[in-house]
Amino acid sequence: MKALGIDPGYDRLGVAVVSNTDGHDTVVYSTCVETDKQATLAERLLVLGDQVEDVLTKHTPDVVGIETLFFNKNVKTAIGVAQARGLVLYLSQKHGCTVAELSPQEIKIALTGYGKSDKSAVLTMLERLVRNVPEQAIDDEYDAIAAAVTALAHHR
Repeated sequence: MKALGIDPGYDRLGVAVVSNTDGHDTVVYSTCVETDKQATLAERLLVLGDQVEDVLTKHTPDVVGIETLFFNKNVKTAIGVAQARGLVLYLSQKHGCTVAELSPQEIKIALTGYGKSDKSAVLTMLERLVRNVPEQAIDDEYDAIAAAVTALAHHR
């Protein structure tokens, strides 16, 4: 069974594929897709959509775990992130994947047992529980791995 984890954004989109074929979760692929800050939102969404569709086609996940939208004070940013999430939800359904929408607290509870864990605690647990976690990555990539692992656990 494979899960695609997504940490949504239009500036940076965390993407990870985690497989569980032998009783252990293993990172098969992970990256952080960054878009050109000078590009329009539509151009940035096109880049993100192409990348996500490529991963869906190449890795054929069973489930997609995507973080729910975290609202902040910047409405413009929140709307852009919401549009990126919508794009991922559309592509997930187009490729026949089950979607697990996960709050940051749900992911933290699944990995650490505590919903207010900091990023270092989540990363520590990822390194203990999951094979092939990259040693150096942007937080968005680690968040995507965490979302994929949580989606696998929920889907099982």
